[in-house]
Amino acid sequence: MSCLRFKLFFFSLFVSVVLSFAQTVWYNPLSCDTPYVCGRAWNAEIGKNFSRIPDRFQNKLPAAVWGLSKNSAGLSIRFCTTSRRLSIKYTLSIDGSLYRNMTPLNHSGIDLYAMDADGNQYWIGNRLQYHFGKLPTDTITFDFPEISIPCFENRGLEYELFLPPYNTVTFLSIGVSANSDFRFCHESAERPIVVYGSSITQGASPSRSGLMWTNILQREMDYPVINLGFSGSALMEPAVFDAIGEINARAFILDPMPNSYSLGDEIINRAIIGVKKLREKSDVPILLVESAGPVDSVLNAKTFRAYREGDAKFHQAYLQLKSQGLKNLFYMSFKDIGLTKDAMIDGIHPNDIGNLEYAEAYEKKIKEMFPEDMANKRYPPLRQRRDGVYEWLPRHNEVIRLNHTTNPEILMIGNSITHFWGGKPYSNNYGGNTWNKFFGKRRVINMGFGWDRIENVFWRIFHGELEGCHPKHICLLIGVNNISHNDSEEDVSDGVVALAKLIRERQPQAKLHVIKIYPAKNKEDIINRTNNLIAQKLVRDDHTDLVDLTSFLTLHDGSGRIDESLFREGLHPNEKGYAEIARGLKKYLK
Repeated sequence: MSCLRFKLFFFSLFVSVVLSFAQTVWYNPLSCDTPYVCGRAWNAEIGKNFSRIPDRFQNKLPAAVWGLSKNSAGLSIRFCTTSRRLSIKYTLSIDGSLYRNMTPLNHSGIDLYAMDADGNQYWIGNRLQYHFGKLPTDTITFDFPEISIPCFENRGLEYELFLPPYNTVTFLSIGVSANSDFRFCHESAERPIVVYGSSITQGASPSRSGLMWTNILQREMDYPVINLGFSGSALMEPAVFDAIGEINARAFILDPMPNSYSLGDEIINRAIIGVKKLREKSDVPILLVESAGPVDSVLNAKTFRAYREGDAKFHQAYLQLKSQGLKNLFYMSFKDIGLTKDAMIDGIHPNDIGNLEYAEAYEKKIKEMFPEDMANKRYPPLRQRRDGVYEWLPRHNEVIRLNHTTNPEILMIGNSITHFWGGKPYSNNYGGNTWNKFFGKRRVINMGFGWDRIENVFWRIFHGELEGCHPKHICLLIGVNNISHNDSEEDVSDGVVALAKLIRERQPQAKLHVIKIYPAKNKEDIINRTNNLIAQKLVRDDHTDLVDLTSFLTLHDGSGRIDESLFREGLHPNEKGYAEIARGLKKYLK
């Protein structure tokens, strides 16, 4: 190669690298006042790092626990983007090669999952497009160059990036194409499930971090999970329970026995003290869990007996607590976990099979602990983000905040027809003047979400939107999007009635107004038939009624067709249409 051609080659290579870098925009999840770090309590207090416990606990907790709290076990970053190309770069502070029973992709790697606009979840492989560097402190890169978007292409995907469970992240940045939309998201603001445990909880030893049993559980049940696993250090010290007790949890899971099994009678003492500390702060379910291993019990009988002797002490503590009148306690034995012979990597820590078996056992138990969240068979709870006007999960979080802080008198639950009327949380509205005039100074929360179907409302109720408030009135208007999705009239009517029952269970003091589905252009007949089924099936009493506003939105010629002057496009009311709705609702919301 001539000297000139050689220079031109490297010049063109330099230009391509510069252009490639210029076409990537980088985002740091710590670049705001409240970091976009999911899966940890005390998020705002911990601040701009990837630790799991605030600094004020440093002199209170055992040194080993404090040191391990710097590992990012169970932490994740959520973000939405339309970019088809992603790059992750980050740095670590620990030499991960010390962990002989873990893959680098687990102890020091990241793992990427995504959810499409309809709420379907996917894992994204990196096809070996990652580079760990030669030194522990080198910048690590993971590239995902060609990501497909299966539906609602303009909405992109919502991602969850799981962080390394056995390393300390010192810097992380996400790169996307310069012409794409991007935003970080906080996880659901609902109360989390808090898990305290050993190295098995912290993340040893699946092949990658997304396959830790706590991360599997979080994805499958869609509850936030706080991972307080501390390798070799789950010894039930009182100071640890003092810290855990600060968390406003949905439930506590105590899984310390893989480390605590050899403490003898001290197991009983520490477990009783710890559970009582938690019970002083909260009456939520507390689950005590035996050690799952070992699975080679026949040929390793001595170790098996040692674990079972420790478990027997733990069970004694559980029985004593029950005998003392402590309520809402649950217990899971090693047989309930049921690890199979191929479930471990080293006889101590579960592999991918074992972590999946752990997660399945926990999911079964949690469903027993939360019977109020029994999924509807036809409409299992599901998130979505189909609407380009707003982001679904942040609106969900804002509804939770408002319901906890404003003591609302009226809740308006629905889809975009409710969403676009007006009020708080604010979004684009087409009836704001009517809303303000009709509700005046009454405290009303707009729980309408554009594009929502029955299954999405189930998710929102199961995930905290009716907590923290005691409204006088609740209005439910849902189902037209299910009809547009070609769900049967029978299914839609059953779904609306099931939602009404669920709302009555969660808010028994409120007057529930189930509103018949509003007529829509070219769907008047099917909506009318569905409404008739709702009327037949809905159980009405002094706290539940059925509101029919059809006549306020249809022509007065007996045809049953909509009055198009009241609608924007045949589905969503305009200001005049919302005024008619307000006129019809007036007598119900006194």
